[in-house]
Amino acid sequence: MGSSVLDTSVAFLKGAGPRKAVVFKEELGIATYADLVTHFPFRYEDRTKLTPLSELAQKTHNVQFLGVVLSAETLGTTKSRQRFVAHIQDKSGSAALIWFGKTDWLVGRLVPGKVYLFFGKPTLFQGMVQVSHPEFELFSDGTPVNRGLEPVYPSTEKSRKSGLGPMQIGKFVRQVWEQFPVKIAENLPHDLLQRLDLPDRNTALRQVHFPPDEPSMQKARLRLKFEELFMAQMRLLRKRDLRKAQQKGFPFEKVGGAFLDFYKHHLPFSLTGAQEQVIKEIRYDLGSGSQMNRLLQGDVGSGKTVVAVFSMLLALDNGFQSVLLAPTEILAQQHAQSIQELLNPMGLKVGLLTGSTKTAARKVLHQALRDGSLPILVGTHAVLEDVVQFKQLGLAVIDEQHRFGVAQRARLWNKSTPLPPHVLVMTATPIPRTLAMTRYGDLDVSIINELPPGRKPVRTVHRHEAYRLEAYNFLKGQIQEGRQAYLVYPLIEGSESLDFRDLLEGFERLKKAMPEVPADLLHGQMKPAEKEDVMRRFVKGEVKVLVATTVIEVGVNVPNATLMVIESAERFGLSQLHQLRGRVGRGADQSWCILLTGPKLSEEGKARMRIMCETNDGFKIAEKDLELRGPGEIEGTRQSGDLKFKIADLAEDRLIMHHARAEAEALLGQDPELSLEKHQGLKRYLQVREESRNDWSMIS
Repeated sequence: MGSSVLDTSVAFLKGAGPRKAVVFKEELGIATYADLVTHFPFRYEDRTKLTPLSELAQKTHNVQFLGVVLSAETLGTTKSRQRFVAHIQDKSGSAALIWFGKTDWLVGRLVPGKVYLFFGKPTLFQGMVQVSHPEFELFSDGTPVNRGLEPVYPSTEKSRKSGLGPMQIGKFVRQVWEQFPVKIAENLPHDLLQRLDLPDRNTALRQVHFPPDEPSMQKARLRLKFEELFMAQMRLLRKRDLRKAQQKGFPFEKVGGAFLDFYKHHLPFSLTGAQEQVIKEIRYDLGSGSQMNRLLQGDVGSGKTVVAVFSMLLALDNGFQSVLLAPTEILAQQHAQSIQELLNPMGLKVGLLTGSTKTAARKVLHQALRDGSLPILVGTHAVLEDVVQFKQLGLAVIDEQHRFGVAQRARLWNKSTPLPPHVLVMTATPIPRTLAMTRYGDLDVSIINELPPGRKPVRTVHRHEAYRLEAYNFLKGQIQEGRQAYLVYPLIEGSESLDFRDLLEGFERLKKAMPEVPADLLHGQMKPAEKEDVMRRFVKGEVKVLVATTVIEVGVNVPNATLMVIESAERFGLSQLHQLRGRVGRGADQSWCILLTGPKLSEEGKARMRIMCETNDGFKIAEKDLELRGPGEIEGTRQSGDLKFKIADLAEDRLIMHHARAEAEALLGQDPELSLEKHQGLKRYLQVREESRNDWSMIS
């Protein structure tokens, strides 16, 4: 199909017009014929066979069946309670058909004694098979029974009300194919298709909409899923390779005194094998002459900070300064304190710059940064202010990158001349490998997948709300032993007032149960200064129980906190539960997490509670979360353009994704510039899509 035809507005389709074109665009993101052709069915209805009436009770989806009408009548005395009921039978059994609402149109349409072809979803009502609102038509010798697999298209409530339901969308898709039967250009190399035994693009697009049979449909979907994931990986890998080729970095060639002195004499513990490996990867990056852009993933307490310290010491050995950017003031304070404690024996100074830093202290900091006497700065967004200038910034460490916008990070890059700083992004949010390959596919990824020796895993138990009194008694026992605890309530978008009431009621309930225990509230409606004050008192031990919402999810290190009770735990996703649990278990004592849920728990809710009790491995939990919830709901991914797939599903199609990544890497390894003749179709396809994108690719 030629590009000029594909670019035609859907307004020109017969029966569409400007009004439906607006609904197409606003509700379904469809503006052109190309958009419509790539608006894929999300399921298919099997109209290839007939189901005997005796087998309807075993079916849980739409089926096709024949029946002779025994009776058909309107029942109910008032219009609001009227219904149209028909009884049918075949040689094997019988069934009832029922329509509710306005049923005048059915009168005379189903004639007793005649045979009809029906299509609908069977249910059991008082022990009898019943089908509500089935489609039907009079059956004769010429009526086709095998109608193949009928596609069902995604739509919205508003689009359906505007005449763009699944069936109408299907008719418009058919109209495009029938009006313009032109071959669609291929975008994958012929040898790749042959090797993977995939159909060409034209065939795949036609058969995904009009499948002649199940195997053809499955093969078409496989080809289109692979294409979509392959193209995403090609874009990301080319972006990464282009940045490495074009974006030069300061060469940290020397592994000098500061790095070696810290490693040999002042490191207060042994590094894990995973930490050693990551430090090697970072050393290689920093000495390569290209700008480092590395994502460091590691569970809470896995030792990411000490890896960042080694990276900063490499910068120092090569005459450069480093900055660590944290999303909150108290987190910045904790980073500064822990890094300063590690470096105190070496006499190195760590600066802290936040919104609370006094004017006099700021002036001293600014001068020390400008003259180079301060090698390491830890701070919040305050670091991004224009007045903050470095003598020679060489490394930027960003904690929890999704808390900082691209434009904010760009302001940090501008503080380094003539080259941008090396970038190390740290996250305690375990990201499934499949998701990381898409969300951060243009970065190099390092993983710390083991905890330091001696750390006791948090013991997690699931209890129903009736157990709350016992949970409070256990909490009281922990406080009496000198420990601290969190009591967490959910906060769901769109229902803040309800959740806020739950939080306040929970706080009052705790105070009545334990009036002698110092407790305080922490929630998103508080002013930043109030939140900081509560957290500061909790860190100092003045507050023993913190009753909070999820604002503590990515937060501070309180080794004395050994218990977390999570109320209404079924309202949290798996990864969020894991992040919350990571607030305890940070000291030497045994820590606990109690998950309290309501009595009515869905199967998915039970699965979430079960896996939380079975494992503390954040990566296993993240994979399960992706499987249960899908990528669009995972924290930090909602705005990612690389996740808006039309047919691929990251949870279901992990193997296809890994295969697509491997094929993309192999192809670019063979032909990085896509200059070979066989790659020209692929190159043109990528160019068209890249031209319409805003490119922030040089900024991490």
